[in-house]
Amino acid sequence: MKVLVTGARGQLGQDLCDQLHTRGAELVTPDRQQMDFLRPESIADTIQAASPDWVVNCAAYTRVDNAEAEPEAAFCINRDAARLVAQAASAVNAGMLHISTDFVFSGAHDQPYEETDATGPLSVYGRSKQEGELAVQEACPGSIIVRTSWLYGARGRNFVKTVLRLARERDELRIVSDQTGSPTWTRDLAAALWQLMQRRAAGVFHYSNGGQASWYEFACAIVEEARDLGFALKPGRITPIATREYPTPATRPAYSVLSREKIQSLLDQPIPDWRQSLRLMLEELQQCPDC
Repeated sequence: MKVLVTGARGQLGQDLCDQLHTRGAELVTPDRQQMDFLRPESIADTIQAASPDWVVNCAAYTRVDNAEAEPEAAFCINRDAARLVAQAASAVNAGMLHISTDFVFSGAHDQPYEETDATGPLSVYGRSKQEGELAVQEACPGSIIVRTSWLYGARGRNFVKTVLRLARERDELRIVSDQTGSPTWTRDLAAALWQLMQRRAAGVFHYSNGGQASWYEFACAIVEEARDLGFALKPGRITPIATREYPTPATRPAYSVLSREKIQSLLDQPIPDWRQSLRLMLEELQQCPDC
């Protein structure tokens, strides 16, 4: 199986490529010189030349707050380029898998969002990803769209690594406690994506690790697990704060837990709990000085 992965150098892209390589897939990982989402003509040319069996679109504009001031760039990458990737995949009869986000929801729910629930993004980033989903579905009706949440991995920038850095530098961390979601290890997500590809699934799916937490609870768990593993951190405290005490340009959903029932029915193993996966990721990070 030949798989072309966009965004292969991102935290999810790297773990997905590891998963695919382990499974014996032939990988095509174009860099920005080969496939520039701001140069539309490069997208179709690269995919046509590779003629893959699958195209997995991990590339995205993910700077949530910056998107409020740069809507053109966010929509160009998250909607327009996603459409072109899907069109090019369809033209070579390749399967199409597109990564989306919990930010397509408003956060007004008090129970996990199902795939069929109405969307209602609150930010430019969320709207660009919502319109990207629609564009991919229109261009490639048999595509797989996977919404996920609160991604972290040993490689790349993410909340876990930020908390570890701040816990080494500061005596106090102030973390928002009134936004709730499900932390997701990119390695677990990558394994689930492989299984969806193997089953030639189609449609919209949700994937996150099991359970839920606030950002404050997540940060407390990061520090607790890291200290237990021997990470050198200051003996500081973590203080919960309200969203209003940490204003940001983009509005984030207060509750964005995703229902995992649909995708679980297609997976070989139960979806791991987020705390269990956090521990495993920290163990990996501890053994990876270059991460």
